[in-house]
Formats: sequence, structure tokens, C-alpha cells
Amino acid sequence: MARSVTLFNVVAVIATTWILRVAIRAVLRRLRMTRLRGPPRMGFISGRAKQLFESTDAGSLYEAWANECGLVYEVPTAFGGNKIVLCDPKALAHFYAKETWTYVHIPQASAWLKRNFGRGILWAQGEGHKRQRKSMIPAFNQAAIRNLTSVFYNNTYRVKAAWDSLIDGSGGNSATIDVQTCFCRKDEPYFGQAVKRDAANNGGYFRKLLESAKREKEEGVVDGKEEKSIIAVLLKAKDAGSESPEEVVTQIRVLLVAGYESTSISMTWTLLELAQNPDIQSKLRDELLAFAGEPTYDQLNRGLSYLDSVVHEILRLHPPLAGFLRVAVEYDVILLSEPVRTKSGEVVDHIAIARDTQIGLPIACTNRSTSLWGSDAKVFRPESWLTEGGIPKKAQKVQGHRRLLTFVDGQRTCLGKSFAVTEFKVVLSVLVKSFKFEMRDDPDTRVKMGRALLPRPKLVGEEGTRLPLRVTRYEG
Repeated sequence: MARSVTLFNVVAVIATTWILRVAIRAVLRRLRMTRLRGPPRMGFISGRAKQLFESTDAGSLYEAWANECGLVYEVPTAFGGNKIVLCDPKALAHFYAKETWTYVHIPQASAWLKRNFGRGILWAQGEGHKRQRKSMIPAFNQAAIRNLTSVFYNNTYRVKAAWDSLIDGSGGNSATIDVQTCFCRKDEPYFGQAVKRDAANNGGYFRKLLESAKREKEEGVVDGKEEKSIIAVLLKAKDAGSESPEEVVTQIRVLLVAGYESTSISMTWTLLELAQNPDIQSKLRDELLAFAGEPTYDQLNRGLSYLDSVVHEILRLHPPLAGFLRVAVEYDVILLSEPVRTKSGEVVDHIAIARDTQIGLPIACTNRSTSLWGSDAKVFRPESWLTEGGIPKKAQKVQGHRRLLTFVDGQRTCLGKSFAVTEFKVVLSVLVKSFKFEMRDDPDTRVKMGRALLPRPKLVGEEGTRLPLRVTRYEG
């Protein structure tokens, strides 16, 4: 009996010590961090998480809070927690400079990425991320993307042929086409089916793909020329020992799924915006028709200014990834471009970040913020990219690709941004020259966000993420 009591006392002391340690660390963390203003908590369990999850436009919520509390503020999270939200350009630049080192995935996100994508570049942190990224850079340089441009055209002409067949089958000069579904299927022989086969075979499909590519290389199928495809570059990294076979398979899965999903979402948004803005659609078509022949990689990226403006306005207004969350693994101080008022009323030009603090990056909010982009920030206006002073001075402080956070920044800048933009332009150059796009019903038909791996636009009243448009063959 005495022995049991003694054992109980030991366990109680250990438990009490652990609880006190956690409590003391929490108090010290609160003392070291800057307490900011923010929206009030809506309940201990959900904080504001439920509201953000259910919102059809979380970016507008974040912006409303930024307008009220400043470009850096606190948002209540689940079970009594809080996260610091950064919309300030200087704070964002500081964050991205330290991402993968000071700021890392929250544990839940890390586990999800590992489970769904493996130990690849999306999951990796610090030195591991740096090593993987370095081995993949050659696959996305200008020469590599230039070589892939013909593949983009071939895939797009398949879509054009499919739409021509649907129009022919309608008995007229137009047809109602669910463009969302078509873009999801555009690369299905390469992307969608590949991902499905790989999932069904526990990663075996991509391993066989790698083995086949390696065998062809060894047998001289590529005629002794230096192969610059993405798979070839990853194979070279594996042979050099900078990537393991598991990492190579994981990178292919990441590239296929991420590229497949984000590009199809951006293209769907583009055709929707063009259908709702016929003047912009006509102006874009005029520029494309005035260009003789099929634009090359260099012509796509150094000419066709209105096409470039339409593409980047879509990327600004409708980023496929609306935001993300990180956690600090060490104490940090973040400088601000504009002072903010703390919870105690003090005005500060920097904030202290304690270890274990969650940091939220609302990409859609920053891209569409009226305080950064002006009063018409929510309007689809490609001309702003062409006119002098079209990009406000405050927006010019954002250190992302073309002043956007769509491809994020810093160590995690999207490796495939040139790949995505070039494919985007190829698809538009073919389809807008060939077809006219209109809303199927009323021009003011409501659009909402549908749930998928990433949020997608859909017409209100349609099942799933369907987005049917009236597509008419353009004949001049």
C-alpha cells in the first residue's frame, strides 16, 4: 500500500511539474510577443476558424480586419489560440526571407503533405528543402520551358478539337460547354490518369515511369543529346546522389498534381472573366489575331503585352492558393512598413514573435487589398498593367513575382512559375483566337466557390464545380 502511494506521489509530481513548465512557457511566450488587435473571439472551440472555413471569400474577411486593425493583426484560432496575420509588405519580405528555417509548416500540414505527397519539396524544410530545390532548378530554366512550349500547344489543340466536335454535334455554330471539366481533362493522359494509376499502385506507376526513362537514356533513345525534360533532370539528380529514388518519385507526383490543379483553376477563371467582360475579350482577340502564326516561347513572354496583362490580372485577382499557415520555431522580430496599434494602445513599428506563434499569410487578401492596390482592386482591369502608374506605389513594395504573392516568394517561390505562365499564355492564345465565350444564361449569373483540392469557381445552382459557358466558333 505504501509503495502504491509513493508511486502515485511520483507520478503526481511529474505531472504537476510538466503542467507548471507548460504554463510558465506559455506565460513567458505571451510576455515576449507583441499582443495585437484583431477581431473578437466567436467561441473557445472555433475562434474564427469556422467563419473563415465557411466563407465564400475569406480574403475579404482578412481585408476587413486589416482595414480595422492595421496590416498586421491577431485572429483567434481554435481552442483558445491565436495567429498573427501579415499583410504588411515589409513584414511579408522578412517572413519569406526566413521561411523553411524560422517559419515552418504547422505539424498538421506537415503530416498531411507527407501522407499525400511524400517527403518531397512541398514537405521538406531547411537544408533538406534547399538541397531538393537546387536539384530541381535546371528542369525549370528558360531552355527547359522553351522545349516544352510545343507540348503545351499540342495539348491545347486537343482541347480545341474536342470543342469543335461538340459545336459540330450541336447542329449550330455554338455549344454549351463545361469549361471546368474540359480543363481538368486537358492534360489527363499525362497528369490525371498518371496520378490515378500511381495512387492505385502505391507509387509504382511513377517508379515505372522513371525506370522507363532511365532505360531509354541508357539505350541511346535520345540520340546522345542532353535531355532537358523534367524527368531527365530528376534522374540526373538521383544518379548524382543529390536526391533519393523516393524523393524523385515524390517530386514527379507533386509537379503533376500541383501544376495540373492550379493551371486548370486559372484557365477556368480566365474564361469566366472574359465571358463577363466582352470588351476585354475582344481586345485580347484582336491582339492575338494581329500576330502572324503561332507565337514562340520568346514571343509569348516578350511581346503580346495585352495577353501578358490578362494573365497577370487573373493571377492577381484569383490566386489558386488563397493563403497558408506557418509556425515560428524561434524568437523573431519583424519590422513593419506602417506602424500598428497594439492591444494595449501602443503604436509600434515592429512586432516580437515568440516561439510556437502561428503566422497566417492571406495571399488573396494581399493581392486584392484596396489599401495596396487602390479602390478598384476587386475589378478585373488588365489595363492597369500597361498604364504608367497603374500599379500603385504601395503595391510596388510587395516583393513577389510581378508584385504578386500568387507564386509566393523567398525560399518557397514556385519553381514552376515560368512553366505555368507560359502554358497559360499558350492555352489562351489558341482558344481566344478560335472561340467566343459568353455566359450561358444571364450575364450577371452568380458565381460561388466550389470545394475541391483547391477552391474552384462554379455557377450557382450547378452540381459539383460545373461552370458551363456558351462557346461559339469565331469566324471573324
